[in-house]
Amino acid sequence: MSKIPPLSRQALSNLELFRGLPATALDEVLASAAPRSFARDCRVFNQGETRVRAHVLVDGWIRISQSGSDGGQVVLRFIGPGDTFGAVSLFTDRRYPADADTLTDATEVSWSDKALLDLMNSHPQIAINAIRIVGQRLQEAQHRVRELATQSAERRVAHALLRLTRQVGTATARGIVIRFPLRRKDIADIAGTTLYSASRILSAWERAGWLKTLDRRIAVESLSELVRIAEDESETGRGAIAASADRHAG
Repeated sequence: MSKIPPLSRQALSNLELFRGLPATALDEVLASAAPRSFARDCRVFNQGETRVRAHVLVDGWIRISQSGSDGGQVVLRFIGPGDTFGAVSLFTDRRYPADADTLTDATEVSWSDKALLDLMNSHPQIAINAIRIVGQRLQEAQHRVRELATQSAERRVAHALLRLTRQVGTATARGIVIRFPLRRKDIADIAGTTLYSASRILSAWERAGWLKTLDRRIAVESLSELVRIAEDESETGRGAIAASADRHAG
């Protein structure tokens, strides 16, 4: 890949982990930063790896996924520009809890555990930002656990797509386009359902004209229908909404 451009103080101040820092502190952060670039479909770090660092994505998109002893996989989240990832392991057992894989060409900067902890001691705002990030991630995880326990596959898939449109969607003439390539397996994993169920649901919604796939990117054409599905607490989980989509298509 091409040479990594130097990270500016202004760019660093926009990253969630370093917001609110004065210029002198940003210079200290830059001095200990290690930039790296990756091609698409590269592994940034492995689940269980012990040489942990705190990472911030500068550009590109990364998938964070966790595998179980039975070989099953769950997508925990997607990382976009400005997002912090891998840092929680610095404060637990110093092992990465998940795999990180690039979905596109990507550039990141990272800090060793010693460098980040020294920076936190010198500049408590970094620690406050880190606590805020962890709190937001915990809240997201709690919402997903509630969805898994109480909602049908259709509602979970709808919620997954709505989250993605809010977080990484771009409004276009074709609808709200999710800005990185997604496999149907990614949707299945993040919604906590099988690939078969996710494919059946997404195909029904495509036939109904609610969404379409363009160059592996999902474009949501009827946001109101996804909101209706996500909020339909009467849904029984037996394919009623997918069947309704098929009726719309017919």
